Amino acid sequence: MTGPVAVTGASGFVGRALIGQLLDAERPVRVLVHRQGLGITHPLLETVTGGLSDKAALAKLMAGAQAVVHVAGQVRGRDLADFLGVNADGVTHVAEAAQASGVRRVILISSLAARAPHLSPYAASKRAGEERLAKVAIGAGFTSAILRPPAIYGPEDRELVPLFQTMARGIVPLPGVAGARASLLHVDDLARAIVKLLDSAAEATYELDDGHGAGYSWDEIATIVEEVAGRGRGWRVKLPGGLLRAVATGNLLASRLLGYSPMLTPGKVNELRHPDWVCDNTEISRDTGWLPLISLENGLSSILRGTPLKSDRGITNVT
Repeated sequence: MTGPVAVTGASGFVGRALIGQLLDAERPVRVLVHRQGLGITHPLLETVTGGLSDKAALAKLMAGAQAVVHVAGQVRGRDLADFLGVNADGVTHVAEAAQASGVRRVILISSLAARAPHLSPYAASKRAGEERLAKVAIGAGFTSAILRPPAIYGPEDRELVPLFQTMARGIVPLPGVAGARASLLHVDDLARAIVKLLDSAAEATYELDDGHGAGYSWDEIATIVEEVAGRGRGWRVKLPGGLLRAVATGNLLASRLLGYSPMLTPGKVNELRHPDWVCDNTEISRDTGWLPLISLENGLSSILRGTPLKSDRGITNVT
């Protein structure tokens, strides 16, 4: 395949992991940079300055590109309107620019939350983005695929890694309901899955995870963290739903008064307390050959202890 891979959301930790893998494979990359530079220089890396609503910037991003990966996403907000601009309208703009430029392949990085759009404005916006891509793709001349990753962690993660570090210090918050289970995925495995999709003709919506069958409970995650950190059992702190909702409601009101974008909102609490965020790799492995290589133990050891990141070939929950 010729021409660069165009990438939005390049400054985020998912985008940076993807760019790193593409450049390591000596593939040219062109990225859309909005607020800040990447701090990366490479002869195969080109940057375009602009936002998702900038038609000229998107046209420049897409010109001669062989594929585009739309990674950019809004994760903080007060209401649906705060999320739709990036997570839905942004998808439309990217897909239409790809169509106009003759790009042959479009990959959308959505979220597992799109599986349950009723839970939160964020989840609803991610589902809306998927629907926008499907609408533009009809007769557009490009093939497309959607990835719905679960909770992603990695060395530049600002959400899960601080939680893991808190657990490693012996304090284990438990915000979920009894019996809840969720899948996890290391950012490098997600980047590998994106590359596999880029190089395939697969067209579907795919969920994916680290290959740990039936996901994890909060207590299982904490136990693995404790084993990696080399400490005994920490203090489990159950966070009642009522308390979380009260704090989230207060945070939402404060954000409206002070003008910031909150992370903990009533919708986010709904996501945290949803009982089933478990994925299965059967479809994406069948269609692309991708399998996860990084277990939670090895991923956490790299983050918490600074050990070299190891690959565990053959991790699979494919049925």
